[in-house]
Amino acid sequence: MKTIGLIGGMSWESSIEYYRIINETAKEKLGGLHSAKSLMVTVDFAEIEKLQRENRWEEAGEILAKCAQDLERGGADFIVLCTNTMHKLTGQITANVKIPFLHIADATAEKIVAAGMKKIGLLGTRFTMEHDFYKGRLVQNFGLEALIPNESDRQIIHRVIFDELVQGKILDASRVEFRRIMDSLAAQGAEGIILGCTEIELLVKQEDSRVPLFATTAIHATAAVEYALK
Repeated sequence: MKTIGLIGGMSWESSIEYYRIINETAKEKLGGLHSAKSLMVTVDFAEIEKLQRENRWEEAGEILAKCAQDLERGGADFIVLCTNTMHKLTGQITANVKIPFLHIADATAEKIVAAGMKKIGLLGTRFTMEHDFYKGRLVQNFGLEALIPNESDRQIIHRVIFDELVQGKILDASRVEFRRIMDSLAAQGAEGIILGCTEIELLVKQEDSRVPLFATTAIHATAAVEYALK
């Protein structure tokens, strides 16, 4: 079994989910008392969020690149970045390590393609929804069409993520808003919806949507175990 190197803390609520799913999946696949071999480095999310907000992405990339280097030196065989948004900095991270990087959008897109879907809704932080690093990868590498909510709904999603979910607040009123937004994307032709922020899975489940949901935390964590066992 390869050792999984995890960069977490963005936020720690979703990092817990990664750790849980990875170890549950390892036990399910191997049985007995098995768990996954892993290392995790966590950042102070307040520092990262400030850099995001101030558009200081290169500085954030330097922090994550150092985390990846620490994991590599610690014996990790590959890197898993436990967040969607910070995959914007994939290039800066991979340029500083020699070990493989398991991209969350690739793992998710493979599931979507396997399901025979072409048009997919995308929810996440405004960075994930509006910048091209995620949508572009879906389009260019997998031939998918990505739909995002309108501007006012993007603001709602971003606010809920940062003001509630990353702080551990799960509110019914926000779940109602997310249901409405997901229903709108389905009405526009989305065959499924990517929960493209690892915290969104804490708020909505499949029963909240009339089209299939692709929960990126679960998909990415499961893919990490499968890669570790290759």
